[in-house]
Amino acid sequence: MRIARFTTGDDPAYGIVQGDPGAEVITPLTGDPLYVGLQPSGAGPVLLEEVRLLAPVIPRSKIVAVGKNYADHVREMGGTTPPEHPMLFFKPNTAVVGPFDPVVLPQGSDEVSYEGELAVVIKTITKGVKAENAAECIYGYTIANDVTARDWQRTDGQWARAKGFDTSCPLGPWIETELDPSDLHIVTTLDGEVKQDGTTADMVHGVASIIEYASNAFTLLPGDVILTGTPAGVGLVQPGQQVTIDVEGIGSLTNTFVRR
Repeated sequence: MRIARFTTGDDPAYGIVQGDPGAEVITPLTGDPLYVGLQPSGAGPVLLEEVRLLAPVIPRSKIVAVGKNYADHVREMGGTTPPEHPMLFFKPNTAVVGPFDPVVLPQGSDEVSYEGELAVVIKTITKGVKAENAAECIYGYTIANDVTARDWQRTDGQWARAKGFDTSCPLGPWIETELDPSDLHIVTTLDGEVKQDGTTADMVHGVASIIEYASNAFTLLPGDVILTGTPAGVGLVQPGQQVTIDVEGIGSLTNTFVRR
């Protein structure tokens, strides 16, 4: 099931997306389904092409991201061996934007890069969960672009500014609640040219292991988002360029990069 957050010009709403590509409709829901469940609002369905899709979730608490989780990406960044345990860092919820929203290149950085990733949306208060039970804590999956200022990443000695600046976490187009994340094709294009072509089967640490490791350190809350890492092929983006990330079973997330 695909759960979208959208607007027709009024207040944001949630809805269920159904139909074949090019003919999808959204059935509006009442409230946030993470908290009130799937309650139809009674309003009639609207065509997907007539709405503006928003980020499908705005984390109330945090975005937990995993670095160096694909061996080929570790090598392209100059490393040799992936970390023994998931390398975790945070992105603030103020970094989130939605499909087709602009990503604003931050002043003072000249090396901003895309990173196409599978993202996990948490549905329950989660603390100390074991990997074998992690699926019970997952609401669904969406697509993320872990936008990174590489020059800041090098100079700062930690990643908060480099990966947490405003608009550095596009999410979308919706949440897919029925998906096996173990072997999904991920393709990232820059102005239509394929740059990343990988599969989640190559993740060093799988989704369940990441949730176990993260929840052992800190409590995950409903609506928290976990970014699972990026395959090889990351590269720099210039103003005016467009990045599209396709994840099998979910759809596409597209954003244009601009300079303020």
